[in-house]
Amino acid sequence: MSKTITTFKEQKAKGDKITMMTCYDYSMAKLMDQADMDILLVGDSLGMVMMGLPDTLAVTMDDMVHHTLCVSRGAENAFVLGDMPFLSYHISTEQAVTNAGRLVKEAGANGVKLEGGASVCPQIEAIVKAQIPVCAHIGLTPQSVNAFGGFKVQGKSVEAAKKLIEDAKAVEAAGASMVVLEGIPAKLASIITDTVSIPTIGIGAGAGCDGQVLVYQDMLAMFSDFTPKFVKHFAEVGDVMRQAFADYAKEVKAGTFPDEEHSYAIDDAVIEALK
Repeated sequence: MSKTITTFKEQKAKGDKITMMTCYDYSMAKLMDQADMDILLVGDSLGMVMMGLPDTLAVTMDDMVHHTLCVSRGAENAFVLGDMPFLSYHISTEQAVTNAGRLVKEAGANGVKLEGGASVCPQIEAIVKAQIPVCAHIGLTPQSVNAFGGFKVQGKSVEAAKKLIEDAKAVEAAGASMVVLEGIPAKLASIITDTVSIPTIGIGAGAGCDGQVLVYQDMLAMFSDFTPKFVKHFAEVGDVMRQAFADYAKEVKAGTFPDEEHSYAIDDAVIEALK
């Protein structure tokens, strides 16, 4: 790891945007690391894009430890951030520290992310006291999908906007090293970014944040169940993959793959001796 929480504070001060991307396995971690990604987020979004679940709520700590370990093995320079899933930090500060510790000790994470503002500040403080960097997450918090009544933009009223600003201040005071702003109007996200000294990472929160994060299956057009408004397709990788799979199946059925180039040879004398 060459990227640290100190690196990100310096980037905010310089106006150097921070790049974060979700990642769930070793091979993808190596590719993203080679692309000089700053942060690899092992998000509980894996429940939807990797496991086919309707939301993130059923993801377990064991799921997160497994995938975070895969990513940490492939990341040489990027900062690996492990997501804390639903009900892994809500019951008590002791539970929060224990589970955050699992992501560091068992999975090799460099820090953890948890959802919520002022309500989870005791957990943030406890985890930070255990010497584990914390990334907070406010706005559209997917683990609150049932309470929100769906995936809806947050902070659109005066009262709601003020609450998000106060939440950002609260998680900063609690010791969070950075905060994800999701599903927030761009102008409000810019105000929050200017209000706190810690880096803000936007997803559906406009260009005024200190950095950005996307789910990689979204930005590569690999996940087609739905496409959020804030997603840009940087490559149509899904189409390329579908065509490659179809070409493979076609050649196998035609008997043209594998050909001689992709097969191992043996001395004809050995074959003759077997007759």
